[in-house]
Amino acid sequence: MTAPVRGGRKTNWKDVVFSPRYGGLATLLLVLLATPLFIEGLYQFDIAILVLINATVVIALNLLVGYAGQVSLGHAAFFGLGGYATAVLTTRYDWPSLLALAAGVVLVAAIAAVMARPILRLKGYYLAMATLGLGMIIYLIITQETWLTGGPDGMSVGALEVFGYTVFDELVWYWILAGLLLVMYWLAVNIVESPVGRALRALHGSEIAADNSGVNVTHYKTLVFVLSAGVAALMGGLYAFYSGFIAPNTAGFMHSIELVVMVVLGGMASLVGSIVGAALLTILPQYLVVFSEYEWLVYGLILMLMMIFMPRGFVPTLHGLIRRVLG
Repeated sequence: MTAPVRGGRKTNWKDVVFSPRYGGLATLLLVLLATPLFIEGLYQFDIAILVLINATVVIALNLLVGYAGQVSLGHAAFFGLGGYATAVLTTRYDWPSLLALAAGVVLVAAIAAVMARPILRLKGYYLAMATLGLGMIIYLIITQETWLTGGPDGMSVGALEVFGYTVFDELVWYWILAGLLLVMYWLAVNIVESPVGRALRALHGSEIAADNSGVNVTHYKTLVFVLSAGVAALMGGLYAFYSGFIAPNTAGFMHSIELVVMVVLGGMASLVGSIVGAALLTILPQYLVVFSEYEWLVYGLILMLMMIFMPRGFVPTLHGLIRRVLG
């Protein structure tokens, strides 16, 4: 069965099934609805919730790295700063949970907006180093300002309160974060398929060509940088509420690298790949503990093999294979 679409091109069932807007969204919804049926115990709920948090952050990061081609090696700093801002405002200044969460997002978005213009003028390795430097500055501030953040020991965070209701049940947290992941995915799909998405892909291809074609390079680079930073801050604040504790490692360099690896492993410029990459790298270490002292050796070997045999990422490679099989 075929149907006409914009531009006169015909589309068939495979185009619908494999499209991010329809097939991807439907699959994500079904997986999110079915997952609680297979979860046993608080530990598995904890892993599922971490997957949801990471996946939401990585979708926004993929817009920056995969679509716009702007490498960020300090993105965990925005995650940690959002968490600490929320924790400090609620714990030390008794702000309402939602207001503190919103303030943390606004603070991080403002910092990202101010820093975006000088940082995003750089390209390639220089851009990566600049974002790394920004992340290290934020990490050092969090670590050194003991009077405010608790320093290396971290700090406790109160429970999330929404209109008088205290969120503490893992299943409630799961549905809150699953809803946010769906919203983020839907938002990202609409961005990618809009003129903004075309502008981001043009930036990735060639900034000079995009500028000569009338694309406001600075505007779109700043826009996607601020969006990805704001989403990271939001999820950092929610992570702080969920875990009841926030520590400097959430803003550390290794966490930033982990987020970028999730993007690359799942598939650059693949929204479904963002979710799959986040799930793989969150779940995989939990099952490698059986290898004891060889855990990280096996972990690195698995990542290396996946990149050798799936250089475009897990989802794009699998997508291409299925399409070839189906003809």
